[in-house]
Amino acid sequence: MNSDTVAGNWKQFKGKVQTRWGKLTNDSLDVINGKKTQLVGKVQEAYGISRDEAEKQVKEFERDNADYRFED
Repeated sequence: MNSDTVAGNWKQFKGKVQTRWGKLTNDSLDVINGKKTQLVGKVQEAYGISRDEAEKQVKEFERDNADYRFED
């Protein structure tokens, strides 16, 4: 999947991300821009959790939303 496709899908998908992690701001979502490592970092920061816990949550979210793939 090319970066233009991921970016387009991200615009549609980020509402689900914000529903799951409500503390993430629109600015944070713009920075994340579909990148898994960015999402993990922002979740960790916003919720004050360990990196391992943030990665676990993102992995579970990916599993539950198989219609979208984050960029690594």
